[in-house]
Amino acid sequence: MLDRLFFAWERRLASVTKDRVVRPFEWGLDWIDGNGHPPATPPERVLLDWVDAALSDTQRFFDAPATSDFAFTELNRETGTVRFPSALRTPHPENNTVHAVYFRSARPTRDRRAVVVLPQWNAGPDGHFGLCKLLTRFGLSALRLSLPYHDARMPPELHRADYIVSANLARTVQVCRQAVMNARRAVNWLSRQGYDRIGILGTSLGSCLALLTAAHEPLIKAQALNHISPFFADVVWRGLSTAHVRAGLEGPVDLERLREFWRPISPVQYLDRLHEKQTLLVYAKYDLTFPVDLSRMLVEEFRQRKLPHQVAVLPCGHYSTGAAPFKYFDGWILARFLSRNL
Repeated sequence: MLDRLFFAWERRLASVTKDRVVRPFEWGLDWIDGNGHPPATPPERVLLDWVDAALSDTQRFFDAPATSDFAFTELNRETGTVRFPSALRTPHPENNTVHAVYFRSARPTRDRRAVVVLPQWNAGPDGHFGLCKLLTRFGLSALRLSLPYHDARMPPELHRADYIVSANLARTVQVCRQAVMNARRAVNWLSRQGYDRIGILGTSLGSCLALLTAAHEPLIKAQALNHISPFFADVVWRGLSTAHVRAGLEGPVDLERLREFWRPISPVQYLDRLHEKQTLLVYAKYDLTFPVDLSRMLVEEFRQRKLPHQVAVLPCGHYSTGAAPFKYFDGWILARFLSRNL
């Protein structure tokens, strides 16, 4: 009975959004280097060769060259805004400037600990502000990033952040890569402010991006991952929130091929880089967006590889995590873990 109640609630919460658009399938070769292939090369071959090249040196693939071009504006004693250029440029000028909101710790002179916060897909401009304020109460400063194609980074033709997860294969990889590079520059800004114990927190899509960032950024000491999966493709293919994306993908590709194309942004590729990181894995018992068997699969991978981790299971679903009382329970778990491990 409880399963049915939560599943019905999840579907009702998901149905509130009415502006999801089924976009056509695209290989997205205009988003990548063609690797010197002749013009007649099948697009699948071009894309797979590019994926293989990326995976051959992921440290280089996710590298974010240092910049000093940070613009900080203090809003009050507790908050400020940070803007800086994206390390990866896209065809949309709005998306090439990264926007972040800084929340100063309640004990800034005593605690040199900070957390980069990556919200969920299509989070609003103030999404996770409450969580950031909670982190400050635990003695942690927080830097909340707007993901690519979100908030002020969204070009006028979009109403949702469709370009970061879509039926355009190469664009999805590149824009997620851009998010990781942006997060690494955010870590660099925090380091410049004197923070020497830095963590990262990600929710849903932000959880995947946080793991990719932690796997490649040596300054990150701990990560809190809120809603988890080992595979990017499986969540899109099976999840309640991405049924419209699957509708654009089906036919040209199946799940097995999609896993191949999206290997560079799948967490399972990078687990062996996490032996020195403390990790919190959080999943929801009645999740229809990040199917629970996928979450448990990632937990099992951590166990088998003997990676340092803790696990928390929320007694709710994906969307209902944002409703009271579950959001308070979730926030407390995340903040407590990061406070104890930074």
